[in-house]
Amino acid sequence: MRTFTAIAGSAIFLIAAPGVVAGLIPWLLSDRWGLPWSAMPGFVLAGWVLILAAAAVLLHAFGRFALEGLGTPAPIAPTEKLVIGGIYRHVRNPMYVAVLSIILGQALLFSSWTLVAYAAVGAVAMGAFVRLYEEPTLSRRYGEEYETYRRNVPGWVPRLTPWRGSRP
Repeated sequence: MRTFTAIAGSAIFLIAAPGVVAGLIPWLLSDRWGLPWSAMPGFVLAGWVLILAAAAVLLHAFGRFALEGLGTPAPIAPTEKLVIGGIYRHVRNPMYVAVLSIILGQALLFSSWTLVAYAAVGAVAMGAFVRLYEEPTLSRRYGEEYETYRRNVPGWVPRLTPWRGSRP
């Protein structure tokens, strides 16, 4: 896939998937962000920090797919190469971690248990999707390269020291 096509496809998928899951649905669940901000000390600041940091991670991860992998995160337009650089050296699923963090950041902003519950349901759904679809698909597509990567990089909780491995 050409770089421009990969960037355009990734941008469209960014709006269609994380934009809906971490943006539109929480917007609707929070009465179009009309809920009052949290009265708990530090929750609003912590929520904004979490949202902004997670948004940066999400954009970085999408960029890696387009520029390093020459593809998109969308299953219909996968990458040509396994993406293992940048944030992917620390965690295999940074997009899911970022999306859940954005939702939880909004839960902090509004002290919303509804958004916490939504994030929990989302975490279960994302975990199932990873186990039942993504891991088998990546194993078939990239073989031993993915298995080596999978052994060396945690799935959900970032490792403090990066994997220093190279492509097998």
